[in-house]
Amino acid sequence: MINTKDILETINMIKDENLDIRTITMGISLYDCAGDSADIVCDRIYDKITKTAEHLVEVGCDIEKEYGIPIINKRVSVTPISMVGGRFSPDDYVKMAKALDKAAHTLGINFIGGYGALVQKGFTDNARNLIMSIPEALSSTERVCSSVNVASTKAGINMDAVALMGKIIKETAYLTRDNESIGCAKLVVFANVPEDNPFMAGAFHGVGEAETVVSVGVSGPGVVSSAIKRAGDCDFSALADVIKKTAFKITRMGQLVASEASRRLDVPFGIVDLSLAPTPAVGDSVAHILENMGLEKCGGHGTTAALALLNDAVKKGGVMASSHVGGLSGAFIPVSEDAGMIDAVKCGALSIEKLEAMTAVCSVGLDMIAIPGDTTEDVICGIIADEISIGVANTKTTAVRVIPAYGKGVGDSVEFGGLLGYAPIMKLSEYGCKDFIARGGRIPAPIHSLKN
Repeated sequence: MINTKDILETINMIKDENLDIRTITMGISLYDCAGDSADIVCDRIYDKITKTAEHLVEVGCDIEKEYGIPIINKRVSVTPISMVGGRFSPDDYVKMAKALDKAAHTLGINFIGGYGALVQKGFTDNARNLIMSIPEALSSTERVCSSVNVASTKAGINMDAVALMGKIIKETAYLTRDNESIGCAKLVVFANVPEDNPFMAGAFHGVGEAETVVSVGVSGPGVVSSAIKRAGDCDFSALADVIKKTAFKITRMGQLVASEASRRLDVPFGIVDLSLAPTPAVGDSVAHILENMGLEKCGGHGTTAALALLNDAVKKGGVMASSHVGGLSGAFIPVSEDAGMIDAVKCGALSIEKLEAMTAVCSVGLDMIAIPGDTTEDVICGIIADEISIGVANTKTTAVRVIPAYGKGVGDSVEFGGLLGYAPIMKLSEYGCKDFIARGGRIPAPIHSLKN
């Protein structure tokens, strides 16, 4: 049982160090919404989501009020829509995206995830049609998030899917060009995607999940940063211990909120994702954690080692605090959502090459990175392929969420507002990889995938 005394020590963290529950996310299976016509499917999707998650926002607000714990977002994730829609046309899939968006507005949630497909080994007709619909779907909706899994350690990398996603990202950027190409901020390409992730834009309700579940994503970079400051000039073993103890307290709060939400909604408890998810707010930055460890600037030499220590200690502390840890669970390094990362890019300390190296030891990957709007499809595909290869080779989740900001170049920035923040346009290599991407087919799975 969770004792509320376990979270009393977190009050100062909430008040002074930006500690919050980043999201309560309800996962909903939509398998029973399949039908013979797109209109029927859309009606079933809307009705099931709005009925099942009817009290989600209300319960989240009640828990927030009773415990004094900020709960920033209430969200829904659903079965990948390509598995529900059948062999409908791309236009029909856009209708389903609009049904999801309508449901999100009705519920009052900020995002709904699951408009996606799993194509790590090949395309079904419905998966291909959904992917082709993504630019129109994201440009004609406000709250729908999309994800596509193009690789896994077991299957290798579907380079045909990587090539297609370069085209899809460019089209999405163009269709949302009047709003800083924001559609690309709601689209992520994965390797080894977790099926219980509560964070957007990659959340979806996995094929092995129950009919409904409720999961929680915690946060707290500011808390960890402050704890490291208080620890002073200690050695690395002591520093790791400080981070572990802090992560335990943060995750314990998440466990409490998840248990309460599960009880009040009468929905099974899924997981607590103990990721350190930053915001553009001052004092809520993963980059600043690394700098408090002793780096002159995030992106300088030593950054990858510092991030590896942080990520490992967060996981070790968090798993002791919850009976079910899942999702991504580690340290996020999204550029636009982290004030310290933004500063590091602006001063030239942090490059996309260094970010790629850092993703080998942390959660997710190249996240919320703005790149020049004239970046070619093959370069975007190369960025995806490089990052996805890190995930496949290291048996970990990696992802790419890049925004080719239409009409903008290095020296400009994009402004999304809210948790999405703003980002300077990052410089890319001037050399392309068109002939490499054009080979097509699959990059085989690594030898260590053969574990049976």
